[in-house]
Amino acid sequence: MANTPQSKKRARQNAKRYDVNRARRSRIRTYLRKVEEAIAAGDKDAAAAALRLAQPELMRGVTKGVFHKNTAARKMSRLSSRVKALG
Repeated sequence: MANTPQSKKRARQNAKRYDVNRARRSRIRTYLRKVEEAIAAGDKDAAAAALRLAQPELMRGVTKGVFHKNTAARKMSRLSSRVKALG
């Protein structure tokens, strides 16, 4: 348990950041799921539109420290290649 004032403050900050990061990660996953659903349905136009909306959200997650840069790049690459393959 936190004893010093500094460690108590850090515990409060960590709890607050945890909530913010969890909400942001959930939001990004929702955007990615919409792309996945459009791909599964075989709708190329909807998948491309969902991908265009998901990309800035994913990159914002990188700048906010929720995802690593390479993780986001890998996800975008794999999703875009799957959308492109819908033909």
